[in-house]
Amino acid sequence: MDLKDKKIVLGISGGISAYKSPGICSLLRKQGAKVKVVMTQAATEFVSPLTFRTMTDNLVYSEMFEKNPSQALVEHIELTKWADIIVIAPATANTIAKIANGIADNLLTSMMLAYRSPVIIVPAMNTYMLNNPATRQNLKTLRDRGMLVLGTHTDLLACKDVGDGKMLEPEEIVDEIDTVLRKKDLAGKNFLITAGPTIEAIDPVRYLSNHSSGKMGYELAREAMKRGAKVKLISGPTNLQAPKGLDLIQVQSTEDMYQAVEKYFDQTHVLIKAAAPADFRPAKQAMEKIKKKDQDQMVLELSPNKDILKTMGQRKKDQVLVGFAAESENELENGLEKITKKNLDLIVINNIKAKDAGFKTDTNKVLIVDKDKQVQDLDLMTKTDLANVILDRVLQILK
Repeated sequence: MDLKDKKIVLGISGGISAYKSPGICSLLRKQGAKVKVVMTQAATEFVSPLTFRTMTDNLVYSEMFEKNPSQALVEHIELTKWADIIVIAPATANTIAKIANGIADNLLTSMMLAYRSPVIIVPAMNTYMLNNPATRQNLKTLRDRGMLVLGTHTDLLACKDVGDGKMLEPEEIVDEIDTVLRKKDLAGKNFLITAGPTIEAIDPVRYLSNHSSGKMGYELAREAMKRGAKVKLISGPTNLQAPKGLDLIQVQSTEDMYQAVEKYFDQTHVLIKAAAPADFRPAKQAMEKIKKKDQDQMVLELSPNKDILKTMGQRKKDQVLVGFAAESENELENGLEKITKKNLDLIVINNIKAKDAGFKTDTNKVLIVDKDKQVQDLDLMTKTDLANVILDRVLQILK
């Protein structure tokens, strides 16, 4: 995330979901953001203003006319001047209706008549209130004004009804804030990113595969999308949740992945091949389960799969191609051979034996090599941070 020194006004209206709002503050502060909280009087009945003052190290604003004479009398204007973004979480049906209809009867709604920054509305209410035609119309009005209105979860609500209306979790809300505030330096570019393993069937029960989790490819897709790119993610089988807003294409075998890459390659500006497709497949796939019987051994004959990245390197015109090399020895030597052989612009090389690097980890330590054989040796970092380093290098090439 890139929220350091971002100025965020968090508006809190009076709903039970206000208990989650301190979690939003906590996550924002951990990311280095500056937070000011504006509460309705109803919100103060659910969570004490002192909680937010302690967490944000800032005054909490709730009164239109503060009794402290040292404070300005136009806080609803000053707050909007200060904010890089305004987030209302939770946004109750009542507060949404007031904002949609220009009613300014408290500090929060008065502020919303003077906003000049992006606004995120995070609804939280009973299912029937959410689906009431008046609320639906009010939410549409806010969207039409350019505000980002987030969805809700379906769950058991505080009123004991089961349905839509549960507020998103703090992590989801902070991720949306990060997306809105992120510089859109990759806007207008089409990215094709592959992730995860592929599987090659031996019989209806067994298959060949590898240890790839898909984490690196998914982080690249998420971060590219946050930076404005239009992303297609071609993914082998993983346990990961795909980022919202991208085009997810799920595949099984290396041939499936090849067909998907080939289909979209000509319309792509950047191909990042972060997947680990199987290099070989069984020469023959048994249509029925192979029985163990009494044999001591079984010989499995293998045939090579297509080299997807090499094929695209031969076809490329002005596309940027980024490959990955997961090596267990002589990683730089092997990576340098691949960047030439496959006609790549960048290759990301890592030693899968290194501590906290490689498959199934949240961190990685890599070398990035360009086609001029210039080597960038990076320290251990999260895969999210590494994704942005790679995207920065891609942006340099695109420019």
